Amino acid sequence: MSSSLYILLIAASLAGYSLAFDFGLSTRCISIPKDLGMCSDVGYSEMRLPNLMGHTSMAEVVAKSGKWHKLIQTGCHPYARTFLCSLLSPVCLDRFIPPCRSMCEAVRASCAPVLACHEQSWPESLNCDRFPAEDDDTCLDNLGKEYQYLHKEFPRPTCQGCPLIEEVYSYRSALDAFCDNDFAVKVKIGRRKIGQGLHEYVTEGPVEFIKQGLLLPYDTRHMIEQWLRINDNCAQHMMLHSRSIVYIIAGDLQRGKVVVNRVLHWQKDIQLTMATRRWRHHRC
Repeated sequence: MSSSLYILLIAASLAGYSLAFDFGLSTRCISIPKDLGMCSDVGYSEMRLPNLMGHTSMAEVVAKSGKWHKLIQTGCHPYARTFLCSLLSPVCLDRFIPPCRSMCEAVRASCAPVLACHEQSWPESLNCDRFPAEDDDTCLDNLGKEYQYLHKEFPRPTCQGCPLIEEVYSYRSALDAFCDNDFAVKVKIGRRKIGQGLHEYVTEGPVEFIKQGLLLPYDTRHMIEQWLRINDNCAQHMMLHSRSIVYIIAGDLQRGKVVVNRVLHWQKDIQLTMATRRWRHHRC
């Protein structure tokens, strides 16, 4: 079979769900570079280029992948990376294996609200109607038992308006913050460079529970980092300087969603120190 006929057969089988891809271009296998970080350890080492997003050079793939890295880091969906990497770095087989429409719809339902929080919309190039509906060997499906296990209803951060960062407070105000919220934690937050012009916000050291509520000890640090990544504008206000800063973060769990209501800047203030020490014996 000639290479041109092979390309035409691929185009015929995939027409209608990947309009961004020019099937008139021949594809080649190329090693996935380490600087394509989000797709460099997905279980295979070679990808097809051009890819299913229409990118024709590795430099373009790496550059365009940067905007998706932060979305994946929010943890908006357990299969967001699988979905995006199947398009950005499709595995080098004898034919393209696109994501199924069901995978696209599941990822879109969870991740589009996060994009909206960052004042971005779900792109037309990822219109789920463009992907095959059949959940079989012709496309990647994720909605089986493994997905159900990974997508359990743990408390998850949500997009919200930024709470005021409180620099001045009284002993009574601090105690009220603990009483009025489901949880309160003391955490050190830092900023880490992840690429050219890109940063992410991380917790440094252990998370200290003042009021644990229904938070899960082994998941709270990850949950706080997700909240910072989803509410990137809030994190930027909290990290105006490059140095790490300690905060007390207090909030509620509302129908499985984590909402932060109070952010107190820890400055070794005697009022806040007294409030945290006496909290265990305080009656609201």
